[in-house]
Parts: sequence; structure tokens; C-alpha cells
Amino acid sequence: MYVLKTKGTAKIPDYVQIRDNNFILVNHFALKSLEKHIEKINLIEAIKNLEFGKLIKIS
Repeated sequence: MYVLKTKGTAKIPDYVQIRDNNFILVNHFALKSLEKHIEKINLIEAIKNLEFGKLIKIS
């Protein structure tokens, strides 16, 4: 699985995308609601520290 953080604009919030190994979108949510969607603490910190537009593999 992969995580991608995208930068929003003034009217559109920042988003996080979670994609499977085939790069199919599994989950898409606003960064401000991160804790509601991700329960693993180490993953929350990884997403918070991730640069916008960078892709990380999580599994």
C-alpha cells in the first residue's frame, strides 16, 4: 500500500490518498480528519511528516 499527501488550495483542503499495490485508490480523506481515519500512531506521524506530493510505501 502507498500513501500520498496532496496540497490543497485556499478553498480546497489538503488530502491524503491511500492506494493499494496496483495503485488503486483505497481511501481518500482530508488531512484535518487524519486521526478519524488512521488509528496506527506510527502511520499518523509518518503522514504528518510526509512532504506534499511525495509517495511512501507502507506495506
